[in-house]
Amino acid sequence: MSDPSRKRSHRDVPRAEVPQQVDWLLSPVEWLVTCDEAFRVWAPGAVAVRGDTIVAVGSRDAVEGSFRGRRRKDLSGCIVCPGLVNTHVHGAMSVFRGIADDLPLQRWLKEIIFPIEAAHVNADLVYLGTLLSTVEMILGGTTTFCDGYFFEGTAAVAVRDSGIRAVLGQGILGFPTPDQPDPSKAMDRATAFLKSFPSGNHRLRPSLFCHAPYTCSPETLLWVKGICREHGCLFQTHLSETRSEVEDLTRKYGRRPVIFLDDLGILDAGTLCAHAVWVDEEEIARLAERRVAVSHNPQSNMKLGAGAAPVPRMLEAGLTVGLGTDGCASNNDLDLFGEMAAAARLHKVVTGNPVACSAQQVLRMATRMGARALGWDSDIGSIEAGKKADLIAVDCRSPHLTPLYDPVSHLVYAARSSDVSLVWVGGDLVVEDGKIRTVDEEKLRREVAALARRISRSLTFR
Repeated sequence: MSDPSRKRSHRDVPRAEVPQQVDWLLSPVEWLVTCDEAFRVWAPGAVAVRGDTIVAVGSRDAVEGSFRGRRRKDLSGCIVCPGLVNTHVHGAMSVFRGIADDLPLQRWLKEIIFPIEAAHVNADLVYLGTLLSTVEMILGGTTTFCDGYFFEGTAAVAVRDSGIRAVLGQGILGFPTPDQPDPSKAMDRATAFLKSFPSGNHRLRPSLFCHAPYTCSPETLLWVKGICREHGCLFQTHLSETRSEVEDLTRKYGRRPVIFLDDLGILDAGTLCAHAVWVDEEEIARLAERRVAVSHNPQSNMKLGAGAAPVPRMLEAGLTVGLGTDGCASNNDLDLFGEMAAAARLHKVVTGNPVACSAQQVLRMATRMGARALGWDSDIGSIEAGKKADLIAVDCRSPHLTPLYDPVSHLVYAARSSDVSLVWVGGDLVVEDGKIRTVDEEKLRREVAALARRISRSLTFR
């Protein structure tokens, strides 16, 4: 390992006189990467789970000496780490995957995406698209995601059916949308969404998503943020994704986007901004001062030619930065392993600094910091006693993962989403041997294929 001190911790599980019964005992774990504050790694390690909660983490000997599991998994040859957290997704847009590539953002939105959405997006499409996205994410080791789209009440049903954890943001724009053709009633739509949001499911949290400062008026931004504060939910928006967007907004309001939003009183710890590619030093300092979280989406930004967000500077300023994939229409996948690899490499190229965005920093962004960005870090994002048992096992018995000296390096630079063999969400085993247990994947693919044929017949471009 590049840092041998990470292998063992001086703190371990105190041995119980009589072993306690738990629901899951994961032992032995070849490499247990906790992503806790000290970034401890146990080799070999073990995890004990009771119900939906982790009750013990530590060395194999200590945990096995204190716990007996009703079910047990031998994870020799595996890295176990926290489930990954995707901080920016438009889940239903998986049905538009690859529909129009290699275009600038504004042309892509105005000429392709907005017209297709107006013609085709309804509750049925949102259910199928969101369910497809959740299956892709779960199979790839993502156990929590933050969504922003239309018909989010229907998206909540898809999330419930798949078993993933999610923050679901009802999309709001300053013009007609598929689920609200009259923009003057957008406030009623947002309020109804929050009031009808499923209660009693601790894996689901509501949010409101103001698309962007260039598609929402100051008045819209203000009332949406007001409702979010009233309900204690996350406010989401796209921010400074392209240079032209920043230039246009600065001309219109006489201030750069971050300063404009801050002057409105929008920015605080309950705000999540996606992209933030074109932010300057003053804006980074303002975002840090207001404790705003940022979702970094490197592959979408690269594909759309938007640029590279100044993530190393954000991290130096103390900003909470999570990783996101964006939607499948602009990425074209929901693979956080790919995003980790891209983020770790991109910023080395941009800065000319080979230590920028280290493997440990990037894995932290995909786990602990991503959870913090969503306001969920007290429950998820690391493997610690008292947190929810959102866990993934990466099978390292493949040529591209052999040999293994440093598990953190492997997770960021070598592993693929297809290497994920087991996934637990809240103590429930949702992926086993690389197969999802909660959704009929074949049936889902057939239904999405039929929907795609209908969409394809309506397209006027090729």
